[in-house]
Amino acid sequence: MIMLMLAVFHVSADNNRPQFGEQPKLVVGIVVDQMRWDYLSYYYNRFTREGFRKMIDEGYSYDNCMINYIPTVTAIGHTSAYTGTTPAFHGICGNTFFVDGKRTYCCGDSTVSTVGTDNKRVGQMSPVNLLSTTIGDQLRLHNDFRSKVIGISYKDRAAILPAGHTANAAYWLDLKNGQFVTSTYYMNDLPQWVKDVNKQMAQNNQLKKLGVDVGLSPLTGTLIVDMAIAAIKGEKLGQGDVPDMLCVSFSHTDVIGHKWSPKSTQIDEAYLELDKDIARFFKSLDELVGKGNYLVFLTADHGAVHNSQYMMDHHLHAGKWLSEPLRKDLDQYIVNRLGNTKPVILGIIDYRVFLDKRSIQQQGLDYQRVKDVIIEFLQQSPHLAFVVDGEKIATSSIPPVIRDRLLLGYNYHRSGEIFIVPEPGYYEYGSWSSPKGTTHGEWNPYDSHIPLLFYGWHIPQGNDPQEVHITDIAPTVCSLIHIQQPNASIGKALKFD
Repeated sequence: MIMLMLAVFHVSADNNRPQFGEQPKLVVGIVVDQMRWDYLSYYYNRFTREGFRKMIDEGYSYDNCMINYIPTVTAIGHTSAYTGTTPAFHGICGNTFFVDGKRTYCCGDSTVSTVGTDNKRVGQMSPVNLLSTTIGDQLRLHNDFRSKVIGISYKDRAAILPAGHTANAAYWLDLKNGQFVTSTYYMNDLPQWVKDVNKQMAQNNQLKKLGVDVGLSPLTGTLIVDMAIAAIKGEKLGQGDVPDMLCVSFSHTDVIGHKWSPKSTQIDEAYLELDKDIARFFKSLDELVGKGNYLVFLTADHGAVHNSQYMMDHHLHAGKWLSEPLRKDLDQYIVNRLGNTKPVILGIIDYRVFLDKRSIQQQGLDYQRVKDVIIEFLQQSPHLAFVVDGEKIATSSIPPVIRDRLLLGYNYHRSGEIFIVPEPGYYEYGSWSSPKGTTHGEWNPYDSHIPLLFYGWHIPQGNDPQEVHITDIAPTVCSLIHIQQPNASIGKALKFD
C-alpha cells in the first residue's frame, strides 16, 4: 500500500513538470531586501492567507537556501539570484568596490543620462559592470528578443542588475523628486504609463510628507506594487505569444532594518504591510495574467544580524567591530613597520581590504610584504576569527565552509586583497551605523540563510529541507521554462518532489 502511494505521488509529480513547448505567460522574480529566512515562520500566523502564506501554503519552499559566497550584500545578492553565479564570475563584488584603483559603484555609468527628472546623477546607471547574463537575458535570447524584461525597485541596483543587459527597461526611485526614473541606456523618454504613475505619485500627500525618507516607510512597498501592476498593464506583460519577465525588488525592508533591526516594531510593521501589498500584487496577477499562467519565485539578497546590544542584553556573544579607529591604527602600524610616506590602503569595504597597488609600486614597497604586515596587525585585533590573503584562500588553514564562500566571492580584479571574518555575532560598526539598527555582509546563517519560495505555473505544494543555494535559482527557473542557463551559471536546477 505504501509503495503504491509513493508510486502515485511520483507519477503525479512527473505529470506536473512542464514539458517542452510549455511556457508560462509571465515569470515574476521577487527579492525582499534583508529578509531573514526565519521571518517566514516568525510572522506566519500574522500574515494574511493571500500574501507570503499563499506562496508557503500553495507553493513550494526550500527551507535551507544559503548564500554560498562572501560578502552578503545587496548588489551581489540580486545579481547572484538572477545569474546563477557569484562575484568570482559575474563581477559585481559589492555595492561599491575598486576597479584598477578607482572607487566604482556597481551600476555607475557616466556615459548615460537620467530619464524622467532633472536630477542628473540619479540616472547615470546601467548594468555596465555586470560580466554575465541573467535569466532575463537568456529569455530574450531564446525568444529572439520578443520577450519583454523589466526591473522595478526603490534602489537602482535592485532594478538594474536583476533585469540584465538586454532588459527593455529598469525603473527606480528618484528620492529627491519622488518619481520613478530610468536612464538613456534603456530609452530616451519615459513611456506614458510611467508618466501617469509619476503624476499620481506627485499627488500623494503621504509621499510628499516623507520626502527622501520614504524608504523608512512601508509606503515604499505600496509604491513598488503600484508600479509593478502598472508595468503589467502598460507593457501588456504576459499577453504575447512568448513569456515576459518582471523583476521586482522591495528595498525598504533593508532601509528599515539598518535603522531599527530585527525584533523592532518598525520591522514588524514593514513585513505585515508588505504582506498586504504582495497579496494585492497576486490578485492583480490573477486578474491580468490569469491564475496558473505565471511563475513566481521569492527570495532575499541577504539576511541580517540581530542588533549587538539586544544580543548582549540577553547574554549572547555579540559586539561591534569598530572599523574606523582600527583603520587609523592600521595605517600607523604599516608606517611603523614599512616606513611608507603615502597610504597604501584604498579602503576597507564589506570586510575586505583594498590596496593601492600603484602607491605600493611607486614607493618601492614589496607587495606581499605589505599584505603580510596588514594581516599581522589584523590577526592581533580582537573579535576577528580569520584574516585571509585573497590570493591564498585555497591553501589557507580555515574551515571549508568559509574557505569555499571566500573563493566564490573572490574576483582578483574587483574584490580587494585581504578578507576579514569576524567572530559570530560581531559586525562592522561605523559613523554611518544606527545604534538600534543592524547590518549584514558575513557568512553566518543570520546573513546567509534566505527564503526561497516558488509559486504558480507547474509548481506543486511542498517543502524541502535540503541545503540549496542562491545560485540554484536561475538554473531552476531556466529549466522550468526550457531555456539556456545564464552564461556563467554554477548552480543546479532544483526538483520539486
